[in-house]
Amino acid sequence: MATGAAPRSKQSRQDTMEIERKLRDLGFELPEPPVPAANYIGCVRVGDLLFVGGNIGRINGVLKYSGKVGGQVTLEQAYEMARNCALNHLAIIKAALGDLDKVERIVKVLGYVNVTPEFTDMPEVINGESDLLVRLWGEKGQHARAALGVASLSRNAPVETEVIVQVRP
Repeated sequence: MATGAAPRSKQSRQDTMEIERKLRDLGFELPEPPVPAANYIGCVRVGDLLFVGGNIGRINGVLKYSGKVGGQVTLEQAYEMARNCALNHLAIIKAALGDLDKVERIVKVLGYVNVTPEFTDMPEVINGESDLLVRLWGEKGQHARAALGVASLSRNAPVETEVIVQVRP
């Protein structure tokens, strides 16, 4: 029986969708990929890098919190919004690659936090994305990062993040 394709082993079948299984085990599910709000696309692949554009953490179109962190939005709520940004990034990556297990490593996260002048804990907010990525990919989820405080964001969102990932060949 020569079909040209080698049979997949039991082990390789179990390894597929490993990241999504971990995500479910953590109590999360992938949302629908967000629709770009202006004249851009959700991601661009260049070689083995996938550049995933910014999103404000709307899950299936709903922005759970709005306002400035340190004002109308607490640090804990902003952390949750950064985690929602991560979930959206994962949905975009899966739509682009077909499988989150094709991500070799997380390269960089860039986070913007809509803050009051007194708020200075931007790194703790963006940990909402970073913590989830590290829980899913372990050491390969550790990444370079910047967490910036800004005067405002689109739709008065408290957080916006973008990510760069390395894709397996």
